[in-house]
Amino acid sequence: MSAHVSTSSSLPDSPKARKLANYLREEVADTGGELYFKSKFIADDVDLSPKEIGALMAQLEGGVPDLTIEKWSYTSATTWRVEPR
Repeated sequence: MSAHVSTSSSLPDSPKARKLANYLREEVADTGGELYFKSKFIADDVDLSPKEIGALMAQLEGGVPDLTIEKWSYTSATTWRVEPR
């Protein structure tokens, strides 16, 4: 296993990206583990459109040091999987 050192600069420098990343951290902490969701179901919670969330998730994937974010499946919309590192 290789060590990966990440800094906060790896997080996209956008208020919307930070807002979404913070929301995901809170939700993962509340569930105590994995979180699975479709953008359309959290859009109101983060005050972003599903399309914005999808674009931001692609940016956040691999870019949030304390979260593992990955596309999980696609059935009428992308399902995302998030868990703590």
